[in-house]
Amino acid sequence: MKKEFRNKITQRFSQAEIGRRLGCMQQSVSLWLNTRVPADRVIPLCQLMGWEVTPHELRPDLHPTPISGIPEGVILPKKPEGV
Repeated sequence: MKKEFRNKITQRFSQAEIGRRLGCMQQSVSLWLNTRVPADRVIPLCQLMGWEVTPHELRPDLHPTPISGIPEGVILPKKPEGV
């Protein structure tokens, strides 16, 4: 996972909190943050983050376009210019 996305996630939630909310262990979350998020956890993690991190940002191999994996009707948080 890219450092910018890892930082965005860990600034909002601890690994333990993510694990509690997604029903997994903190150690699993640590592994995701240091490698990549499993396919079945991408959407739940993005949803937990309020779509501040998108499926495309976490797993572009699974979600090749910027809006891939985002449910219809979701309004994305505004990104800073130049991002």
